[in-house]
Amino acid sequence: MKVAAVLLVALVLVAPAAGSSQYLLSRQQPDGGFAEPGGQSDPSLTAWAVLGLAATGRPPSSAAQYLDGKPAPQATDLALRILALRALGEDTRALVQRLEGIRRADGRIGPLVNSTIWGVLALRATGRPAGTSARYLLRQQRPSGGWSWSPRGLADSNDTAAAVQALRAAGVSPKARPLQRALRYLRKMQRRDGGFPLVPGRGSDAQSTAWAIQAFMAAGAPPGRAAFRYLTGLRRPDGSYRYSRRYAITPVWVTAQVDMALARKPLP
Repeated sequence: MKVAAVLLVALVLVAPAAGSSQYLLSRQQPDGGFAEPGGQSDPSLTAWAVLGLAATGRPPSSAAQYLDGKPAPQATDLALRILALRALGEDTRALVQRLEGIRRADGRIGPLVNSTIWGVLALRATGRPAGTSARYLLRQQRPSGGWSWSPRGLADSNDTAAAVQALRAAGVSPKARPLQRALRYLRKMQRRDGGFPLVPGRGSDAQSTAWAIQAFMAAGAPPGRAAFRYLTGLRRPDGSYRYSRRYAITPVWVTAQVDMALARKPLP
């Protein structure tokens, strides 16, 4: 009996609850897209829902047609679309060619560090080399060890965690100094409740914690049980996850990102 109880606790801490997948699927609309409660289908939200469901083994193939017909005006939109369609087994060659076409001479994809991170993730998901874009990201690491949304910006946990995943996908060793510095930056941000904030001084939130978990998993480092406990403590009766202990907003977006972390599935 004692062994069974221990196993049950372990499963709760490391696996996404079945109800969370069911919650996400309940938010799929007749047009194949996904919407927040009270909202309409949205391409970016749909891509996130696809990635969350794919991580738990339930990719919604019916979302592919909805995504195929929607514009992706920004580099980050395009990269996220590629990742989602790839997770659905769709042909993304035309989109990847378009993404590679907006890569600048210095390796930047789109105008931002963030858009380059997403570009690298999308390229590696489709088997394309990151090349100069990985080198650009390495040059953009801040003195703190983190990465920022934009060039010369202040570092934050989300962009740092995403950059770790992108660089690992590009073949950078988890023992490389840039990645070790990044993990130390993230670890210093962890709060006493086990969660991670977006920036120092803020409270923990589900999405920042999920990103941090994925970064540690990508680098082959244990995230620690406290981070998982923080996330499982945010689960709501309907299977969705709160943004934080104080706020329950954008439940579809939050739940999709939490599911990837609880499934221990870093991008790409």
